[in-house]
Amino acid sequence: MAIEIVEVSSEKQLKEFIRFQITLYENCPRFVPPIIRDEFITLSKNHNPSFEVCDTKLWLAYKDGVLSGRIAGIIHKSYIEKWGNRYARFGWFDVIDDENVSNALFTTVENWAVENGMEALHGPLGFTDFDPEGILIDGFEELATITERYNHSYYQNFIELAGFHKDADWVEYEVIAPKSIPEKVKRVAQKVLDRYHLKVVKINSVRELLPYSKGIFRIINDIYGLMYGFTPITEKQIEFYIGKYIKYLTPDLISIITNSDNQVVAFGITMPSYSKALQKIGGKYYPFGQCTINKAKKSNDTLDMYFIGVHPEYQNKGLVAVIFNDMLGRVLNKGFVKAETNIEFESNDKVRSLWDFFEHRQHKRRRSYFKYLVQKSRSEDAKLI
Repeated sequence: MAIEIVEVSSEKQLKEFIRFQITLYENCPRFVPPIIRDEFITLSKNHNPSFEVCDTKLWLAYKDGVLSGRIAGIIHKSYIEKWGNRYARFGWFDVIDDENVSNALFTTVENWAVENGMEALHGPLGFTDFDPEGILIDGFEELATITERYNHSYYQNFIELAGFHKDADWVEYEVIAPKSIPEKVKRVAQKVLDRYHLKVVKINSVRELLPYSKGIFRIINDIYGLMYGFTPITEKQIEFYIGKYIKYLTPDLISIITNSDNQVVAFGITMPSYSKALQKIGGKYYPFGQCTINKAKKSNDTLDMYFIGVHPEYQNKGLVAVIFNDMLGRVLNKGFVKAETNIEFESNDKVRSLWDFFEHRQHKRRRSYFKYLVQKSRSEDAKLI
């Protein structure tokens, strides 16, 4: 058995890197393939501004000449500057059911990290929180969403055998839509609007949403700034992610709350589930994928919840009730019967408690791992001993 690790250095190899995951899971009914063009743009230094703040390497693994695995190594300079930890991250990890191939991939990214002065490795993580995070460790019988990828159960074993341990867990819920908006939510929402002189912005088109987009990202930078692995999102990255996700947006499933100065103080972003649509198109947006996605926008019973954000000055003042009241009516009118919450930290009791108002079940769990690569945490510390 011969295992060869090859660094991605050409467009052809990058396409092989992207397609490997789709090939590996082509017969898996729970896997949702990404749009190939989107993945190419995300992983291309010529398109993604994240490469300006990250040193990134991609590798392919071949077993007896057959493509058998992939992994990315990322040294996020903004992360190191923000947190003071010289941690590299690994991401886009996929592999056949072969521990030797997995070990070869991790050895490669670990050696690269140490050679570049890093003291530890954690992941799976991407460039930002808008990229897939963690591996699935529970919920293998559930359909994936478009933001959090499916993986085989043996990934957990391979990562742990490589010397990694749990760093953080996220949980996901399926929430059943109520028959109507609870009266308590209506009352609280109106009181909050009146007390703080707020208004609900009616968004009818993507064009009307765009003027509020930077306000949304400012809140994301503020409220997520102390969360695990978070890195500030730059202006260029904001433009990049808007361009990437704009085709999925349904304006009347987005809630924007502003103050008397028309500044965004809270928001909620949801979209129809595109999981089944992406399964149908198999990663190909053109020429017919766009029609399939547009059909999923108009006819769907499942909602994907992505972000709820409240400006720090307005937290604990009932604005979540305003968002729920604003969105629930439209959600129910469109015929949605359930929602996927996507990931939230297992320790975030404040968010998790929101689902107690609805029929729900926790159905997935994802995990990020951590491994020290050097004995001394930092050379600076060694000088003090």
